[in-house]
Amino acid sequence: MVFATILIPLLTGALIPVIKWKNDKQMHIFTELMVLINAVLVWCMIVIPGAESFTLVTFPGDLSIGFCMDGLGMVFSGLISALWPLATLYSFEYMEGEHQRVFFMFYTMTFGVTLGIALATNILTMYFFYELLTIVTVPLIMHTLTRKAILASRKYMYYSLGGAAFAFIGMIFIISFGSTIDFTMGGVLDMAKVGARSNTLLLIYVFAFMGFGVKAAVCPFNSWLPDAGVAPTPVTALLHAVAVVKSGAFAIIRLTYYLFGADFIRGTWAQYVTMSVVIFTIIYGSFRAVKEPHIKRRLAYSTIANLSYILFGVTLLTPLGMAAALCHMIMHAVMKICAFFCAGAVIVRSGREYVYELDGLGYAMPKVFVIFTISGLAVMGVPGLCGFISKWNLATAAVDTGMPLAYAGVVALLISAILTAIYMMTMMVRAFFPKADYDISVNSHIKDPGWRMLIPLAVFTAAIFVLGLNSSYLIDFLKQVAMV
Repeated sequence: MVFATILIPLLTGALIPVIKWKNDKQMHIFTELMVLINAVLVWCMIVIPGAESFTLVTFPGDLSIGFCMDGLGMVFSGLISALWPLATLYSFEYMEGEHQRVFFMFYTMTFGVTLGIALATNILTMYFFYELLTIVTVPLIMHTLTRKAILASRKYMYYSLGGAAFAFIGMIFIISFGSTIDFTMGGVLDMAKVGARSNTLLLIYVFAFMGFGVKAAVCPFNSWLPDAGVAPTPVTALLHAVAVVKSGAFAIIRLTYYLFGADFIRGTWAQYVTMSVVIFTIIYGSFRAVKEPHIKRRLAYSTIANLSYILFGVTLLTPLGMAAALCHMIMHAVMKICAFFCAGAVIVRSGREYVYELDGLGYAMPKVFVIFTISGLAVMGVPGLCGFISKWNLATAAVDTGMPLAYAGVVALLISAILTAIYMMTMMVRAFFPKADYDISVNSHIKDPGWRMLIPLAVFTAAIFVLGLNSSYLIDFLKQVAMV
């Protein structure tokens, strides 16, 4: 079953442009049904223990392409499968009037490829699907075929392939100096082979960290992410919340805890370098978001900062740090996909893309902007909402290490929270409190979107509250994953 969950979306996507559909509605029903079936299969494997492993092909030298579901795979595959059916439903209304068949072909195939990363047994399998993810998402970014879209997709491809080259170096060294290429908590390095080459291996770790960090939008390799906002919002939402950037963060977790090992890196210059980079990225992304007038690009810079929240937890190199990183991976996915879908609803319904164009829209689109406000408060870390839970756990894990640099990271989180309040709330204030002389009637032709866009938004909003008010079971599970 584990391989079937990867194969079904790939085959479904391949069939979409081939089948002669009577109309788009028929295609939508087929696509949503297959995505739902696949999501249910993934969750069945998560809930019912004993999911089997599957080896697709074996190569000489104990190399193989294989799949299994361990604790970390459960977290990422469960997150993907929970969000993708709702994102697909949202896309049907958003993409009305567009060329949909090629779009949904790649959109659905991306589901399967991302699951391939989540369920990979070893570094070779993860790397293969990591590269494949670049290939299937490039057409989504260039969907509109405008000059901006083509340039953005080209930039994304160059950055991704360059990062993958550094990640490839890391994979080669793991194959050479590891006792196995299978993911093993605690790491796989054979210290007898490493010998006096520890510093070399640490340098390779930093190279691989930055290589996978390209998709995780680590400074200075993050300029592709705001540019990718030219893609349709269903694409940018998944780029920012689920598929691409989270795959980068997920790969770094695998690299750090399951290949090189936290014990090998802890207390070394490599830990300080990587932690310093992510702390700088948190501050950089937050400041750039404050200055950015374009709604989707502002949210993109917010994503850059929040991804480094996750990586900050990773670089703490403790079980609490890993659990906090996974917690923010989940919480950020829910609140950021909600925020992006709200922005997409505004853009598709009003045609307005800049913060200064939001005046009075809160009265024309009350449902969207109430939800947008809730997601903004969650991103800020307001207690009672999911963002607070993950930020609290990150700060707690940082303080627990006793490292001066980790304390600097906590300060960065606090500064980022203040800046987040500025760049998120300025949009809401403009929407609900325009200038006194503003004529709200100019927005009379603008209305909230239909049910296919509102239902996912309502579900995400409910999740923001549920995870914010009752996350103890989730936190306990994540700690178990981090301790195994």
